[in-house]
Amino acid sequence: MLRGPAGTVPAGPPLSRSSRRPRRPPRKGARMSPRTPTVRRTALALATLAALHGGAALARPDDAAADAGKAKTMEAVSVVASGATRQVQKVAAEDIRAQAPGTSALKVIDELPGVNFQSADPWGAYEWSTQITLHGFDQSRLGFTLDGIPLGNMSYGTTTGLQVSRAISSENIATVELAQGAGALGTAANTNLGGTIQFFSADPDKQAGARISQVIGSDATRRTYVRLDTGALGGWSAYVSYAHGETDKWKGYGNQRYDQLNLKSVFQWDGGRVSLFADGSRRKEYDYMDLSLAGRKALGWDFDYLQPDWDEAVQIANAIDGKGDYPARFAALPPGYPVSDVAYYAGGGLRRDGLAGLSGSFDLGGSATLNLGGYYHGDRGEGQWTTPYQPSSADVPLSMRTTDYGLDRHGATGSLQWTVGGNDIEAGFWSEDATTNQERNYFHLYGPYTGLWNFYDGQTPFLRGFLQHYTSRTTMAYAEDTLHLLDDRLTLNFGAKALGVTNEAEARVPTSAFADGRVRASKGFLPQLGANYRLDEAQELYANYSKNLNAYGFLPFSQSQPAFDSSRRELKPEESQTFELGYRAHGEAFEASADAYYTRFSNRLLAVTPCAAVLTCSNILSNVGSVKSAGVDLALIWKPADGLRWLNTLSYDSAKYQDDYLNGGVVATKGKYVVGIPAWMFTSDLSYAAGAWRVGLDGKYTGRRYITYLNDSKVPGYWLFDAGASYDAGAWSALKDLSLALNVTNLLDKRYFATTGTNGYVASDPQGWNQTLMAGAPRQVFFSVNARF
Repeated sequence: MLRGPAGTVPAGPPLSRSSRRPRRPPRKGARMSPRTPTVRRTALALATLAALHGGAALARPDDAAADAGKAKTMEAVSVVASGATRQVQKVAAEDIRAQAPGTSALKVIDELPGVNFQSADPWGAYEWSTQITLHGFDQSRLGFTLDGIPLGNMSYGTTTGLQVSRAISSENIATVELAQGAGALGTAANTNLGGTIQFFSADPDKQAGARISQVIGSDATRRTYVRLDTGALGGWSAYVSYAHGETDKWKGYGNQRYDQLNLKSVFQWDGGRVSLFADGSRRKEYDYMDLSLAGRKALGWDFDYLQPDWDEAVQIANAIDGKGDYPARFAALPPGYPVSDVAYYAGGGLRRDGLAGLSGSFDLGGSATLNLGGYYHGDRGEGQWTTPYQPSSADVPLSMRTTDYGLDRHGATGSLQWTVGGNDIEAGFWSEDATTNQERNYFHLYGPYTGLWNFYDGQTPFLRGFLQHYTSRTTMAYAEDTLHLLDDRLTLNFGAKALGVTNEAEARVPTSAFADGRVRASKGFLPQLGANYRLDEAQELYANYSKNLNAYGFLPFSQSQPAFDSSRRELKPEESQTFELGYRAHGEAFEASADAYYTRFSNRLLAVTPCAAVLTCSNILSNVGSVKSAGVDLALIWKPADGLRWLNTLSYDSAKYQDDYLNGGVVATKGKYVVGIPAWMFTSDLSYAAGAWRVGLDGKYTGRRYITYLNDSKVPGYWLFDAGASYDAGAWSALKDLSLALNVTNLLDKRYFATTGTNGYVASDPQGWNQTLMAGAPRQVFFSVNARF
């Protein structure tokens, strides 16, 4: 079962749900994984960071506060970024705290206009299923940063980034800012065709203290979060936090478990500030089974991996080899359904991450400020899948197939800001080098197992499918000028960036599936233009134009060498051009915004067979044309009485393919809707606070989503509701503050398809056989206690 970013061909080697392992101790004398980072390498990286005096990438430490200050904030979600020349929304720590502790910040921004976030778990943290789309673009074509540190496109397969849930505990996030289009010029991202999402970490508290949060809930959920703050000691302050969480899967066998350590240290003086952020994360996740429309109808919403039923898995593997019959329950599937692909024994994933960033902001005198940053990220991981297609022996028809990952990347950012007359000028850069290994290995199984551990560290594979070594080098430079006219009523913003990304691949195990070589995506002039006109103190108009480029990543190498050599000559990087026009208003009791946009996405890349079905030719990465997206986002926050807030958003997006393409014949996609993108979304969030009590109810409608390029198969739209209540008891005994909270997700226990495209999309599937869907979690209840000392 291939795993790749939704709506795309897998980037690089097929990333399969191959990530689960048997509970058997490593054999004696087993070699250490070559992907295990050495102490020397980590120490050297951190020493280099310290020497830079600047860090966590482009995130000038005061940016979080500055950006937050741009928006008129009514306690939480803001839809009005006053003075901005593009559509910008943000959520604050209050919004995150309103969810069950440990909920991903990505799930919180799902209530913003234009955002569609999906996950198979109630936390929004199970990585194989997490998916976010924005204005016709899937996650692989968006950009993400934490304090300016690039997170890549946060894909499941480790390429050049990591999920935000592995980068920082949600309690330590101060704000999340969403910008449509390409985002700000200086954003450290090379995939942001459709927008950027920037996460900003919270600063240490000014007063010394401790806090603890304990969660219990459905499916044996247990989560503990502890944080210690030093308080301000002169100009220095710091905190360290630890989070441990685990929960059983809501269906099937296994659980999700993680441990995470965060540290942040800040030193401030009259002339500047230096900040260090560090993160260590360990995650173990048993997978949920991918479903198809027909499979779900025949086997039910709760159908999952077979583990721990080893005998049934063996029976299926033998049936695939023609040595018996499939289990009786699969007779409910439609005639001709590929039963061999409907059920597997187990799957899972493990990830180990270390992330460190050091940032500095220095006052150079006059109006000049210098910002510098450096960062390091190391990741080791394994995806597991028990395959019935490769036997371990004559007696055991199953084996463990793993996809093993190793990533080391480091980078630096910087900018210089100064003011001349009415011009605010900024010039900056971003540079990153990354080395990635991806390999496919097969390990012997000897019988049933129920554990999850790293096979590569404990055994020697009996077969290796591929071993790909990649290097990625990114360089970016930009300059922009913001001009203030008409007594600051008119703001003009114009600038451009130059971006170049070089990717190289080397096949260290001979294979016909992947290519060696080098590709480069570059553009010397990617402009952005923006204007904001303030009609009066409460109203403003804005317009924006941006052009951007998407790096190739590892996608071009996921084809044969002849196909790569042939396609490389014609290959062009994906590009986007976005136009925005919007209106914002705010008053004593409301915030409102209306935004219209048009985007042209060109040079869309897809692996196809560019010849008629009666001929024979290899898959090739091909330019299959363009996509046009046009839509409107409306948002209103109304606060009619003290403590009462009502947020409503309405989004319409028409994203359609503009061309047909060849894939064993003509695929008539022209005029068809883009897969995985709902045309209509509506959100309503009502909250009320009175004294120590706070209650909230939010609902979201997500429209139908097509799951084939020809739009002959789709998942229906649905409503989903969450509710929460909390009580703040204030100081109690030795505690500075004590609060209790109850959160209910999927309040009405709706059964629905959450994530689409988990195994990619196909051109046509009118019978609904493609296993590329994830069921959403049923109703879940969580109770939490939060205390400060």
